[in-house]
Amino acid sequence: MTAPTDATETAEAPRALHPEIARRRTFAIISHPDAGKTTLTEKLLLYGGALHLAGTVKARRAERHATSDWLALEKERGISVTTSVMQFDYHGFRVNLLDTPGHGDFSEDTYRTLVAADCAIMLVDNRKGVEERTRQLYEVCRRRRLPIFAFVNKCDRVGQEPLELLGLLEQELGLPVVAAMWPVMENDTLQAVVDRRRNIVHWFQRGGDHGASRVAIETSPLSHEDIARHTSQSVADKTFDELGLLDAAGHEWNEEAITTGALIPLYFGSALTNFGVEPFLDDFLKLAPAPTPRAIEGGVADPGDEAFTGFVFKIQANMDPKHRDRIAFVRIVSGHFEAGLQATLGRTGKPLRMNLPQTFLAQERMHVDDAWAGDVIGLHDRGTLRIGDAIFTGKPVAFADIPRFPPEHFSRITIKDPLRRPHLDTGLRQLAEEGAIQLFKGDPQASVPDIVGAVGQLQFDVLLHRLEHEYGVPAKLSSLGMSHARWIEGDAAAVQRAIMMRDRMLLYDAKDRPVLLFTNGFAVRWAERESDGLVLKEFPD
Repeated sequence: MTAPTDATETAEAPRALHPEIARRRTFAIISHPDAGKTTLTEKLLLYGGALHLAGTVKARRAERHATSDWLALEKERGISVTTSVMQFDYHGFRVNLLDTPGHGDFSEDTYRTLVAADCAIMLVDNRKGVEERTRQLYEVCRRRRLPIFAFVNKCDRVGQEPLELLGLLEQELGLPVVAAMWPVMENDTLQAVVDRRRNIVHWFQRGGDHGASRVAIETSPLSHEDIARHTSQSVADKTFDELGLLDAAGHEWNEEAITTGALIPLYFGSALTNFGVEPFLDDFLKLAPAPTPRAIEGGVADPGDEAFTGFVFKIQANMDPKHRDRIAFVRIVSGHFEAGLQATLGRTGKPLRMNLPQTFLAQERMHVDDAWAGDVIGLHDRGTLRIGDAIFTGKPVAFADIPRFPPEHFSRITIKDPLRRPHLDTGLRQLAEEGAIQLFKGDPQASVPDIVGAVGQLQFDVLLHRLEHEYGVPAKLSSLGMSHARWIEGDAAAVQRAIMMRDRMLLYDAKDRPVLLFTNGFAVRWAERESDGLVLKEFPD
């Protein structure tokens, strides 16, 4: 990075930070599986101009298909198993969209991604309301005080009454919900949305391409006569009755409460048909917070600080299988990043030159010369970086809120062809560095691990698929029948006494630290009560 040549140039740099940071929006989409999260993501990209056609989904700069689900297994099963990062511009905003896995077995990836987000869109199926997985992810957001924007999806189908859904959301989430836009429904199908703050109605025109392109919208002032003209007298009566109830008994609009996560704005639409997507995106980006300060040990890192700081929240191997690459995803917390920036890696204290930075549209990638607080960039990495690593150019910083999870499933891994063992070891090591699995050994003297741990059972399916298709190693797993892990500390006699009990197994992690496995929670609680000089920890120090 070229140093400023005079005082005027030095003064320009911090002034340039603020307008760039102010236009950044970095958010995650959370939902229960099958709520339409990947479809909504695709449509936001469509309206952002990042895609030509949804469904065909061709990126602007390449002819390859580029959906947020880019792993082969995701395409085969139709589920998201890894977070995708997508960046695009929309009406002056620079949008960093983080599409997270919906399935609970991939909670680690989702929770770490939420640390990198400044707010979240919570997607709700209009037929099912708040489902279990949505509730879990919402609680994570609430603990982090992330602002939440609720989007009721699938309004192209018969579902629950809007007023009933609003009440259920408040009851389930325990926070007030305010209707930012209200649906105009005819024959249980969405025809328009009312913008309650601006007193206008967005009428949607059905196209013949099944939502592959932007839907045409006609906007008109809100009036009973206009709704009756577009639909029927009964629909107009029902819509105005509902709007009257909202005005009389609903919560008042409060932007400060929204940006602090104390009030949830509610929107309605259909990601499949594109109805309601554009009005929602326009409103959401204006209301969503710009990059926010982050807690660090001993204080906070402010986005407007001139010094660069960032943290690694995700590592992905083999995004380009032809080149066996490894990408570390970095959320920029403060300052201005330029390609080739010389920084310090906090964990080692060693210098780190950040060459060949990239931005992403799912699997598609583009070189980036500079980026600002709020952006997510990818760095080519040869194994130097780890999840949670802090990177900085000024005084040392450490980010303490990267979540960790103990594995709940344990299996021994075997292969038929011993000549493929080096390939297996490489695959296990790289996937463990991603955070996709954890590695253990049954014998501390063993040279390589042969036991894998995962938070969710589906992670094992992903592991076997990726080992075979990315590393050429077909493998098999056999369960150990254990479900709880505790890292242990104590003298040799205490450890020996602990492993002699029933329903326990002693393993060693990748750093040769002893880990005691238990068959159930009762066995853990019994061991904690009868520790006899043994210290049990859910996570290692």
